[in-house]
Amino acid sequence: MAGTPPSRRPRVVVTRRLPDPVERRARELFEVSCNASDEPFSVVQLHAALDSADGLIATVTDRLDRSALTSAPRRAVIVANFGVGFNHIDVAAAADAGIVVTNTPGVLTDDTADLAIGLMLMVARRAGEGERLLRSGTWTGWRPTQLLGTRVTGATLGIVGMGRIGQAVARRARSGFGMRVVYYQPNPVDLGDLDAGECASLTELLECSDVVSLHCPATPATRHLIDADALAHMGDGAILINTSRGDVVDEAALAAALAAGRIRGAGLDVYEDEPQVHPALCALENVVLLPHLGSATDAGRTAMGMCAIDNLVAFFAGEEPPNRIV
Repeated sequence: MAGTPPSRRPRVVVTRRLPDPVERRARELFEVSCNASDEPFSVVQLHAALDSADGLIATVTDRLDRSALTSAPRRAVIVANFGVGFNHIDVAAAADAGIVVTNTPGVLTDDTADLAIGLMLMVARRAGEGERLLRSGTWTGWRPTQLLGTRVTGATLGIVGMGRIGQAVARRARSGFGMRVVYYQPNPVDLGDLDAGECASLTELLECSDVVSLHCPATPATRHLIDADALAHMGDGAILINTSRGDVVDEAALAAALAAGRIRGAGLDVYEDEPQVHPALCALENVVLLPHLGSATDAGRTAMGMCAIDNLVAFFAGEEPPNRIV
């Protein structure tokens, strides 16, 4: 698709505040409208942005459904998603409306993998419980049986979704902690020299893993992939980590399993109805809850923004965007 005519600079709406270097570069290249309040756009604001701009830099908080993408009048011809996941965008509707959609793969792999390992360690060693105990002022000193956790070194890590991030987690687990790695990936994947065993089914992986880390995309097929039945196949000493998408996990079922001691613990960075978190999870000690920090480093978020801009630059120059989805 041809880009905007060179007689004027493309108008781009940025739906959330981005790191300063990203916003500066965007202003150098485009006529930019930024979201000064940094609050999620309402439906009305999203429709207005699509009607008034040539392109959007959108984020996970923007629900770009068929109504928004096919409304008339509509000026926008490209949505550059700030992130790798795009389940908040109806890509079929975008394709029907002739809107190009891009994302930012690769640049957030290391940061998200680091956080998954961090969550695993926090849950296994009960670090969240320990910090809350200390901050409460009720810690009475060291005891031999206080907050005994789980040894990670040598344990079995099961990875659901062996894409870039899943493989990065696997390499950290293998090299840093000598963990045995197994994975479930419905589609064939090239692991290179990564030592990991493939499971024939999700059930097989759940039954043999001490830690289960989720790295699958959010699709209709993966919604509530981890439900009460799946949790029943995990061992009572097992740990669940989710840094993928919130609706992959049935939060009510997870809370029930944690409360009953059906599994040992969980570490979550994403939620079904962000920013809301199931209240039963918030009441539990054996779950670590983070506010969607997967790619939240200066380097990571800046790289994501620059990648989104690169997609816009290519598109408006009449070239194929490097990370086009549709």
